[in-house]
Amino acid sequence: MSAKEKLSEELLVQKNVVKQHEIILFNDDVNTFDHVIDTLIEVCDHTPEQAEQCSIIVHYKGKCTVKTGEFNDLKPRCSKLLQAGLSAEIV
Repeated sequence: MSAKEKLSEELLVQKNVVKQHEIILFNDDVNTFDHVIDTLIEVCDHTPEQAEQCSIIVHYKGKCTVKTGEFNDLKPRCSKLLQAGLSAEIV
C-alpha cells in the first residue's frame, strides 16, 4: 500500500466517525403524561406511540433516551424540552 493510499484510507475512516450523543429525559412529579407525550412529538419528532412508550419508561424507570444524534442537532431540542418544563440532558 502506497503512502497516498494509506493517507486516503485514514481520511475516510476519520470522516465516517461521528460521535453520537443522546438526550436523556428524567422523571419528575410535575408534568402530566399528556404534556410529556405532546412535547416529545413536537420537539423530538416522535410518533404518538414512541412518545407514549418513552413517557411510560421514564415514569417507571426514572429516565429514558428520547433522541440520539449529533450534538448540534440535539442541543436546540434539549433546550426546547427544558423550556417546556421537562428534565433532560445531553450525554
